[in-house]
Amino acid sequence: MSISSMRRPAGRINPALGRDRARQPDSARRAPMAARVPRPAKRRAGTTESSKVPAHIRDTGAGIDEQDRSYVRRKLGMKLGKFARAIERVSVRIRDVNGPRGGVDKACAIKVVLSGMPSVLVQQQHASLQAAMDSALRRVESAVRRSVQRRRARAG
Repeated sequence: MSISSMRRPAGRINPALGRDRARQPDSARRAPMAARVPRPAKRRAGTTESSKVPAHIRDTGAGIDEQDRSYVRRKLGMKLGKFARAIERVSVRIRDVNGPRGGVDKACAIKVVLSGMPSVLVQQQHASLQAAMDSALRRVESAVRRSVQRRRARAG
C-alpha cells in the first residue's frame, strides 16, 4: 500500500458532524450546555459547570434537527466550559439567508451574555451549516477569552 493511498483527503467530508463515533464522557467543565435551567438554579450565584449555563438555540428556516442542536450544545460546552463562571447564558441563532436559492446562505450568530461585562456577539456565514457553526464557535471562544482576560487585567 502506498503512502498516498493511506492519506485522508483534505477538507470536511463528514456530513454526520462526527455523530457516528463513540463519545468519551465529558468532564464537568466541558459538559454540553443545558437546553433549559430551572429558575431557582439561575438565581444561585457562582454556577461553575457548563451544564448549568442555558444555551438557547433558535432556527429560522435552516432546518436543523435535534442532533444538530445537541452538537451545538456539546461544542459550546467544549469551547466555553472553561469560562462558565463568567457566562450567564448563550443564545445561538441559525438561519437560511437566501432560502432555496442557494449560495453562501447559512448564517450562525452566537451571543454570549457575560456577567458584569458587555455581551459578545459573533456572526458567521457559509454555504454549509456545519462550517458556519464551527467557525462561529471558534470565533466566539476567542472573543470570550479576550473579554475575560481584559476584566482580569483591570481587576488585578
